[in-house]
Amino acid sequence: MQNFDGIANTLFVPLVARINISKRFPEYFVDAKALELEARLPENAGKGSFEYSDITSAARYFNMDKMASAFAEKSNSCNLVFLGAGLETAYDRLSAQFAFANWYQVDLPNVIDARKAVFGQREKETLISCDLFSMEWVKEIDAALPTLLVASGVFQYFHEEEIVDFVKRCADAFPKGEMIFDATSESGLKFANWFIKRTGNPGALMYFGVNDSKAFADKCGVKLLEERTFFPDALKMLGRKLSFLTRVLMRIAERRKQVLILHLELNSYCSQ
Repeated sequence: MQNFDGIANTLFVPLVARINISKRFPEYFVDAKALELEARLPENAGKGSFEYSDITSAARYFNMDKMASAFAEKSNSCNLVFLGAGLETAYDRLSAQFAFANWYQVDLPNVIDARKAVFGQREKETLISCDLFSMEWVKEIDAALPTLLVASGVFQYFHEEEIVDFVKRCADAFPKGEMIFDATSESGLKFANWFIKRTGNPGALMYFGVNDSKAFADKCGVKLLEERTFFPDALKMLGRKLSFLTRVLMRIAERRKQVLILHLELNSYCSQ
């Protein structure tokens, strides 16, 4: 049985969160593949996690799964491209529903090597080893098809000017492209960086925050289709099953829009 060797500990944090929430709150979110992978993780993979951080991470995937599904349902053929894929398991959660979709996982060579070793090669899934910002990965994709670019837990580690430039280049590359990514407000970054230090990863601090989704989309020259907060469904479905502190933190995050998912239309093809 292959284990995850030679990759950064930060990549285990969202995987561990999906495992923890799948065990504690299966009525909200279940990631069967993540549960299967638990035995392959290093002993310290879950260091520093707690209920609020776990539900935040799971809520990101809960919402992004719904958004990716809605995108795929609009087309008989499309691309689902996961940028900075890490140990993402969306393919395992969703591919059975969308056999017509082409799946792409883009990340640095050591991460892709780990994915190959543990996940193997799956049907209609292409693994691409390269630096995200090099745009070399675009050459592997049929850009004429409707394409959804998914960046989960990725952009926060870069600076705004880098992300704005990247979104513009993606718009140039994909005439039928859309993008979803999660973002933290500037105030939320303070809490996120506290948590990163708690998990023993002080070198992985976050820099990019979004306070105004429409203003950010305008800066990139694209259309904001949706701004979605993380927790409405989780609060409704789980209620008092969550700890009091977790519920307080979730409601603060909702009220202040501290954690968001932005859905961008990279070009105006949908309205033509």
